Amino acid sequence: MRDGYLIDLAERLRARGLPADRVETTVTDLAAHLEESGAEDAEAEFGPADEFAAQLVPAAGERAPRTPDKTVETWRWTADTYVDEELLNRFGDEGWEVERVDALGRFVSHRDVAQPQRWEYRRELITRGRENLDERLAPDGWEACGTWIVYAWFKRPRAASLGPAARVESPPPVPERSRFFSRKFHVLLGVLALAVAAAGVSVAVDDGEASSGLGFVVGLVAGVVAVAGVMGALHMWRGRRP
Repeated sequence: MRDGYLIDLAERLRARGLPADRVETTVTDLAAHLEESGAEDAEAEFGPADEFAAQLVPAAGERAPRTPDKTVETWRWTADTYVDEELLNRFGDEGWEVERVDALGRFVSHRDVAQPQRWEYRRELITRGRENLDERLAPDGWEACGTWIVYAWFKRPRAASLGPAARVESPPPVPERSRFFSRKFHVLLGVLALAVAAAGVSVAVDDGEASSGLGFVVGLVAGVVAVAGVMGALHMWRGRRP
C-alpha cells in the first residue's frame, strides 16, 4: 500500500516538472515519515496522490501554502578543515545530522525536535573517487553525507553504541553563528595575502622603473590593496547570513 502510493506520487511529481533528485529526496523523506509514524495507509496520512502532488509542486502561476515543518530544525554552517571534524562531532552530540554539503561548502543539517539523536562524524581524503572508501567504511555503519573538493564526510548514529543514551534529552538552541574559522585559518590567509603583496612588489621592481622609485611605490600600493581586498572580502563573506 505504501509503495504503490509513493510510486504513484513520484510519477505525478515528475509529471509536474520536479527534478529527479528532488523527487527522490521527497519520496525518501515521506517513506521515512511513514515508517517512523507506523502509518499503514499512506493515502489516509497524506491525502490522494494527485492532490498531494499539487500541494508539493503547484502548477505554473499557483503558490503552494507555506506550512513550516515544526518537527524539524534546520541549520547551515561552515568551518575550515582545521576544526570541521571536531565541530561536526560536537554538534552531532547536540543532535545535528548532516544531510549533505552544499555548493558553497556548508553543512546542511537538521535536528528532530521531538526525539533528537546523537551523531558522530569522520572526514576522509579522497583522491581517486570514493567507491572503495564507501565499501570499506559501510560495515562499521558509516554513511557518506557530503563531499567538498578533496574531502568526504561520513556519519553514523550513536544509538548503535550508546543505546537509549544516544537520545539528546535537553538539546541546546540552534547556534546563532554559521561560520567557524580557526586561528590557523586566519594565519594561513594572512600568509597568502603577504605572498600576494610580495609578488606585486617583485614584479614592480623588475619592470625597469625601479631607479625612479615609481615601480617600487606602485608595487607596494598594489600589494597593500591586495591584502586589504582579501581581508575585506573575508570579513564580508563571514558576515553574510546563509
